[in-house]
Amino acid sequence: MAILLGIDTGGTYTDAVLLDETEDQIVASAKSLTTRPILSIGIGAAIDAVLEKGDTDPKDVALVSLSTTLATNALIEGQGGRIALIFIGFEQSELDKSDLSDALGGDPVLFVSGGHSHNGIELDPLDEPAINGGLESISGDLTGVAIASRFATRNPEHEIATREIVRKKLGIPVTCSHELSQSLGGPKRALTAVLNARLIGMIDRLIESVLSHMERRGISARLMVVRGDGALISSDQARERPIETILSGPAASIAGAQWLTGKQNAIVSDIGGTTTDICLLQNGSPKIDTQGAKVGKYRTMVEAVAMHTFGLGGDSEVTVGEGLDAGLSLGPRRVMPVSLLAVNHADLVHDALDRALRLDAAPVEASRFVLALWSVLPSSLDERETSVAERLLDGPKRWSDVVRNRIDEPALNRLVRRGLVMMVGVTPTDASHALGSVSDWDGSAATKALALFARQRVGGGDRLAKTAQDVAERIIEQMTVQTISAILETAFAEEGWDKPAQLSLHDLTKVGLGSHSNIARVDVGLAVPLIGLGASAHCYYGAVGARLGCPTILPSDGGVANAIGAVVGQIAIHAEGSVSSAGEGAFVAHLPAGPTQFGDKDTAIEALRHALTARAKEQATSAGVEDILVTESLDLREAQIEAQKMFIEATLRVTASGRPRIAT
Repeated sequence: MAILLGIDTGGTYTDAVLLDETEDQIVASAKSLTTRPILSIGIGAAIDAVLEKGDTDPKDVALVSLSTTLATNALIEGQGGRIALIFIGFEQSELDKSDLSDALGGDPVLFVSGGHSHNGIELDPLDEPAINGGLESISGDLTGVAIASRFATRNPEHEIATREIVRKKLGIPVTCSHELSQSLGGPKRALTAVLNARLIGMIDRLIESVLSHMERRGISARLMVVRGDGALISSDQARERPIETILSGPAASIAGAQWLTGKQNAIVSDIGGTTTDICLLQNGSPKIDTQGAKVGKYRTMVEAVAMHTFGLGGDSEVTVGEGLDAGLSLGPRRVMPVSLLAVNHADLVHDALDRALRLDAAPVEASRFVLALWSVLPSSLDERETSVAERLLDGPKRWSDVVRNRIDEPALNRLVRRGLVMMVGVTPTDASHALGSVSDWDGSAATKALALFARQRVGGGDRLAKTAQDVAERIIEQMTVQTISAILETAFAEEGWDKPAQLSLHDLTKVGLGSHSNIARVDVGLAVPLIGLGASAHCYYGAVGARLGCPTILPSDGGVANAIGAVVGQIAIHAEGSVSSAGEGAFVAHLPAGPTQFGDKDTAIEALRHALTARAKEQATSAGVEDILVTESLDLREAQIEAQKMFIEATLRVTASGRPRIAT
């Protein structure tokens, strides 16, 4: 009997599943709270719980596979370490392309002379003294460096040389853009490298947490990680290219949904603590986004499932709009539910809420708290950030005890963006606790927080709601409304219609959801089933499916679908390269080792095929594949000029795939 262990680490929960590969059935599943910053606590608790529930000897585990939403959540929330970009052969103006400047968020950029032409010919020598001097001025508290050189996909020598300089001088992780994508488009490739560099520390800590607990429990099996396209890669590969794990959790959830339901065509919607991830399941497989994974506002060059990710989850922050209508809004920022903070800090939470409830006019912040996510005070803070952080040294505090003046709040927000501090406030999860549909945490604390939240004065001077139950029902209704909008936006986008986001919010769409029929008839809904996944899906998706007029499937194990999907996938290693024309009778194969010129097209393509196949097979072997299947696709671009074909470019993609080796 081969037992496979699937793990999914999300923003709120870490899930674990034991799967009997021989019988193709679930042996046991378990959940534990994700514990940050010390991820190993929550991961260890989930692994221990599932082994105990499954009465399984750790030595019998033949494969461990991990999926995660941490990378996706970090990009959605703008979190991650401080990094630097070394931009070789590019101009200042190119920072404004592909959201690159926004993604840098003020982190340093070194503009360096160098780079290559379209054919891989050096345009300018690499300015190594400028790199050395620049690194001395910006090193500080960097957690990683991204390197992007002009046309590095055609000749990576300047990126490779720069990487060696950075490693020797700083000894921190380095990301080269040519290792992440072979597509043209320097700024977009640089954006992908920047995001990868920002995520390296986080994913490295996650993988190390899993490996450490596996060792403690005597699990000697190989650890795999789910990539954003649903394929598996080795943990070593994931450490080097964590950007490939964006949409890892959602990709695993699609595989899990298909395994659980057997459905071939459906909309799959997976609600977590931070995001709702929606994908079209078509002919039993998720669609792949050929333009590159899009997370939040960033379009990367990472191949992934065509997932539509929205900043909407069970732990989304609830805010009140301005104006007379004073509508509620959920997300995109995640906060810790008050009901969860009260589990471990009951005295703090209940004392603060009880005192505020005794006041006739409690401030809006009365139901908010602040929690540090570090065990040792970070050294890389400015004076104001340090002052704010020091107030959290002995545990969580009321928001008003942390923010004592006007300049403290921006400092606190910077700590939140860097993932050092978490806000605690009212969420849909608290609303579910107050209404009794969930009982995992402290429902009494949730009810008190909602009672305070309801007392807010809105545009007309009235209170937001009369009771905690009233505002809880409004929050759940808003969750339903925003979830429906997200699902319809996804459906409209998959139909290929223009401006799907605006269309999902159009007045005709809203009328059509009620199947309007008077003088005009308007009907809007889903024509395929809706599969709802996630621990809280049962709280919301019944109403969502009813309004969309479609069958709604809520699998009994849908709360751990990500962990299931983590162990049912295959390894797939891609290697890609191109052949370009350098003039009549000159063909340049852009090989991993650098460009090489050949006298005819076929010889150049064959040399590229040989190099890419060797690289893909080597990486697949190191990832644990024994029975390797090699496939390829060739995109040959030629132009017809009079009676003769003229070669323009050939792009070759080689894939080595197979199931990971199972320990025996």
